[in-house]
Amino acid sequence: MLRLANAWHARVMADEAVSHAFSHGFHPEHSQRLAAYWAESLGGPTTYSDCYGDETFVVRLHSGNGPHEEMDRRAIACFDQALVDVGLGSDDRLQQVLHDYFAWATVITMSRYHRSAEDVPDGLRIPRWSWDGLVDG
Repeated sequence: MLRLANAWHARVMADEAVSHAFSHGFHPEHSQRLAAYWAESLGGPTTYSDCYGDETFVVRLHSGNGPHEEMDRRAIACFDQALVDVGLGSDDRLQQVLHDYFAWATVITMSRYHRSAEDVPDGLRIPRWSWDGLVDG
């Protein structure tokens, strides 16, 4: 997950549209935190929730920026290429499951409250994703 987070981050920072989301700066451990979040979302340990915050915290970080469909589309394309970069692009099923998770999280979860971060409800739990899609949410 850390290799994937690093590869994705490098790709988005090189993308003019997506890197705009990081123009205000980012936490020095962004990739480590992102890897922990993805791992937890995909059924791994609860490191993100235990150490950094809940889903409400994450969604608020991504909220209040208005609609940004083009940025979302390009972030997903960067993720798909990052899968190839780290050697996860050769397993079609794995690649599809990870793509579906990232696309869902980007377009649905992180973009749900585009008007204001204050609209994000308290107490959201990190959704779990499986081989068959969303487990809970």
